[in-house]
Amino acid sequence: MNFIIQFAVAIIATTAFAILFSAPKKELLLCGISGAIGWLFYYAFTAAGFGPVAASLVGTLTLTIFSRTMAVVRLAPATMYLLPGIFPLVPGAGIYYTAYYLITEEGGNASAKGLETLELALAITFGIIFGFSIPQSLFQRLGRRLHGKRRCESCDRT
Repeated sequence: MNFIIQFAVAIIATTAFAILFSAPKKELLLCGISGAIGWLFYYAFTAAGFGPVAASLVGTLTLTIFSRTMAVVRLAPATMYLLPGIFPLVPGAGIYYTAYYLITEEGGNASAKGLETLELALAITFGIIFGFSIPQSLFQRLGRRLHGKRRCESCDRT
């Protein structure tokens, strides 16, 4: 049951973030699903005993692949699904507590929390890099199959 609640909350939060970024109304549900997919992979990997860094990497990689796939399917930019989708994975609490510990002059706590936050941010960055390192030709083939064209101009732009 907790898995379903996590999925629903991730969809709602990501959809709200997509609205904030003025995503087209017809794409809001898919934007929400992108965040939920990334979060579910993160949640499943942490539940399986992996650390938050590895879980963030896998969640972001999955989210990036989904975003690139939706870009070809929906003839839209991949960033439309990727940017809101990252929202549940961003270590906002870590950033907050790092700043809090700096202000309260707790240097040890600040450096520990800051390093943890940096590791999570790097995992997210590498997840995006790995997802975009998959050759575009694979996604173009999917686009050609879906759109029935010999050469899909829209797929070449994503």
